[in-house]
Amino acid sequence: MSEETDHGTVESFEGVPQKPGWRPIELVFRTIDERTSELALKLAIEHIQPVRYHVIRNVRPFSQAVQRMLRLPHTASHVVHMDADCLILEDMRPFLDQNDLPYVDCYVNDRFRGRIHCGVHITSLEVVHAMRDTPEPIDDMRYVLRPESRLRNLALTRLGLEKQLASFHILHDHFQRYTDIFHKYALRELRSRDETHQKRLETAMKKWGKSVDVDVARRAVAHAIEHVPLDADPKVVDAYIRRLPEFAETEVRAMGLVQSGTLTMDEVRRAMEQDPVGLGAPAKKPKVFGLGLSRTGTRSLTAALHLLGWDTVHYPVDRAALEAMMRGDVRFPHLDRYDGMTDITVSPYFEDLDKAYPGSKFVLTVRDEEGWLKSCENHWASRPAFQEAPPPGKDVSPEEHLTHMEIRRFLRAAVYASYDFHADRFRRAYRRHVEGVLAYFKDRPDDLLVLAIAQGEGFEKLAPFLGVAAPSQPFPHKGKRLSERMAAEAKAKNEATGHYTKRLDEGE
Repeated sequence: MSEETDHGTVESFEGVPQKPGWRPIELVFRTIDERTSELALKLAIEHIQPVRYHVIRNVRPFSQAVQRMLRLPHTASHVVHMDADCLILEDMRPFLDQNDLPYVDCYVNDRFRGRIHCGVHITSLEVVHAMRDTPEPIDDMRYVLRPESRLRNLALTRLGLEKQLASFHILHDHFQRYTDIFHKYALRELRSRDETHQKRLETAMKKWGKSVDVDVARRAVAHAIEHVPLDADPKVVDAYIRRLPEFAETEVRAMGLVQSGTLTMDEVRRAMEQDPVGLGAPAKKPKVFGLGLSRTGTRSLTAALHLLGWDTVHYPVDRAALEAMMRGDVRFPHLDRYDGMTDITVSPYFEDLDKAYPGSKFVLTVRDEEGWLKSCENHWASRPAFQEAPPPGKDVSPEEHLTHMEIRRFLRAAVYASYDFHADRFRRAYRRHVEGVLAYFKDRPDDLLVLAIAQGEGFEKLAPFLGVAAPSQPFPHKGKRLSERMAAEAKAKNEATGHYTKRLDEGE
């Protein structure tokens, strides 16, 4: 099937004959005729084995491509959405066949930024439909800059679901045409106009070294700074983004550069042979388990582990997790692919996990008792143990809601011996858990790290514990109040750190 639009074409094709036991998966492939397009589609079909695939070609701007993507008809349980700047070099079928998570963002090896999650997204049909039914935000800068991400976050919030992350051997933004590099990095500068993203961009640029690709990317960043004021409203930013293909052609021509031809797999193999560490598959690692109780910084720990290279699952609420807990089986299906797990899904089982996965590392997040109790009281107030229907605004199926509630009751009973919040009982549960973990690992200091995230501890302890270098970016703090405090402190420290930073601050 082929559909012509005012902005490119949309085509649908029959995919690969399905084998017994395979889960039907569909692929949506988005291209603006990148140099990698032909090879990227071939590799995607080979490593995803979709029952159907759809090609969205030259639909601009990206917001239009996203809207068209969301109107595609699907029958599979999950859809892999990907961009043509991604080269999938690993068989994803084993993961796809066992994955029940509603949304998984994939980590990739990016040409300019290293290990990041972008470009390939595994999305349940429920989330796709929720994105489709989300009205396009008006005068929303986040939607202008990241239309797909913005709609997905709104949909996940409405559904009451979390994003999970996983690593695959995927190269992103390698072997691109100069015009595409320019387009991307002018857009990257626009997306980096807050302190956190600005620091990430500046840190990445310091590591770029020297190459023609880098020269083009630096010129693109400078072009965006020059042509888009920091206080520009969403309409001005959107107008600039729509003209980026034109700007890219003009600037690359002015640099006297000649575009490369179609990419071949031989070229990719030669590059990997010359740089097996930089372009090779992710290294195997010991599993890491976060043993802290809820409200001790478990989401922050999960995000930090991802930044260090460990793909951990935070509090999964799917049927597979529930059935594993009900069996007392610590070999959760998620752990076949993921590097670990965090939150109270882990807390009752840490001794069993230690035996089932020898050589694992364990992180116990702790917090001052009174602050923890107050946070738990607030958290439990809006999360009853029995709730026949999803709360208002949470658009989930009855089956999913039932599973979520069963997991909530199971873990509350296992960890706190109570469905509801009781300060004295929670205090005893907290002390009992911390004392039990410390006693179990008392002769194994290399296997357990006690981390007080709410008190400001972070990468300076976590990175050495895992034997890796600390990243240059701040430790992620996912608790709202803590995030606001840490952001305020960072802003105070960085108020006068140069013209570029000052300009960004003025635009907020």
